[in-house]
Amino acid sequence: MALREEKKRATRLAIADAALGLFVAHGFDRVTVAEVAEAAKVSINTVFNYFPTKEDLFFDRQDEVINRLAVAVRQRADDESPAAAVRCLFMDELRQHEPTLGLSADATTFWRVIDASPALQARQRLLGEQAEAALAEAIAESVGTTERDIRPRLLAAALAGIDRALHAEIRRRVTAGDSVNSVRRDIGKAAAAFDAVADLGA
Repeated sequence: MALREEKKRATRLAIADAALGLFVAHGFDRVTVAEVAEAAKVSINTVFNYFPTKEDLFFDRQDEVINRLAVAVRQRADDESPAAAVRCLFMDELRQHEPTLGLSADATTFWRVIDASPALQARQRLLGEQAEAALAEAIAESVGTTERDIRPRLLAAALAGIDRALHAEIRRRVTAGDSVNSVRRDIGKAAAAFDAVADLGA
């Protein structure tokens, strides 16, 4: 069973890598799923078995993106607030050079593909909305509120908004050519904004 799962992961990665190479070279909207299948040396049906839509090929880590903040809240210590958990996650990612933060000149290629495709821009917005909804659900579960209590949704909106703003600032600074070390330092200081909204969940 372990060998089978490893083979499936390898196939999925090979398809995603082939797709990204084509998207970078030709643009997302100009590449077909058939071309991705040919590049990955698999059938079109195999591609769709792993990636139901073409957008899924580009955002191949979207489940992690959607659940990232919610998982941090669910796994936090008993004496840690949701806001503190989210800030801790962000700071850990900053220290560990998490690739999805975009703290690399290579990230500009990824952003360029998104900027050239309305379909990818729409999917990126959807992922943000889904991540915020997942975070609100996790906060509500952790504090035991009712559906009529708006505070978990307010806190989730504030925390997700700060997270998006920090990611956007990283993108702006890296694109402008600022050094990674200076961006990391300044973003680390700016992450204190998470603490400013902690009382929304009280």
